[in-house]
Amino acid sequence: MKKMITLYLTLATLSALGNDSSPSIEKRKPMIREASINLPESLTVWPEGKKPFASTDDADFPTLTYYLPSAEYRTGQTVLVIPGGGYGMVSTPKEGHRPAQLLAVNGIAAAVLEYRHLPQHHPVPLLDAQRAMRILRQKAIENQLDPNKIGCMGFSAGGHLSGSLATQPVVQEGLIGDALDSISCMPNFFIMIYPVVSFTAPCSHFGSRDNLLGVNAPKELVEQLSIEKSVTAETPPCFIYHGQADDVVPVENAILLYQALTQHGVPATMHLYENEVHGGGLGNNHPWGRLLLEWLAKHE
Repeated sequence: MKKMITLYLTLATLSALGNDSSPSIEKRKPMIREASINLPESLTVWPEGKKPFASTDDADFPTLTYYLPSAEYRTGQTVLVIPGGGYGMVSTPKEGHRPAQLLAVNGIAAAVLEYRHLPQHHPVPLLDAQRAMRILRQKAIENQLDPNKIGCMGFSAGGHLSGSLATQPVVQEGLIGDALDSISCMPNFFIMIYPVVSFTAPCSHFGSRDNLLGVNAPKELVEQLSIEKSVTAETPPCFIYHGQADDVVPVENAILLYQALTQHGVPATMHLYENEVHGGGLGNNHPWGRLLLEWLAKHE
């Protein structure tokens, strides 16, 4: 009898548990994760089969990582961040993603470009950078940002590439016959952080020059790609930071650029710091980051 009662109770319990109308059992909905625009997005620089001067040495270069701020904080500006590395490598962590994150949390869209470098030579890095600028203008339109507030920021040799974007004409080999060809690759402002500027002056960083142009580059090309010699009245506004104690890329590079900008009437701001050496990035939350944000706010 005991066994029959136990069996009856067990069956009754199972029946109740299986009854959808039972008030003690709730129907579970699956968990939902809301998509976040704040996560970095990888953008394709060159379509498959369309990369100019493609080489097996390129590996997965170039890459473009895009940071889009939340809509309520956006200033409308976008900055292409170009790390240094002497045109022999790309110093992405401290001169790429960290500055991009600083910009993004302050409402400025940013994208980190890992461009092709040695064994590739000019014009390959500039082709990648000009293409990236066109992509960011298209992204600005898609995200209701201002396509006329697109700038670039370069560190060390990346500063030279940033300066090249601001001073050099369109490289025709980068026009591949798609819709982006018609979009301007000229920045509306440019930012130079302990930059390589001159390829001809005694203060030049000859390692960057030789990696980019080769050891026996034509004199005319060396002159053309000395940023201070290519500044005109049409060059966009510029922010410059450099350290007086920089013994890798001497501070005279920044001074030559500032003098050329001033000579041609181009708005420019320069901050020089004593005892500052090369390659610090935004280490220890260096004050140039705050000064840059203030400068960008004036150019919104």
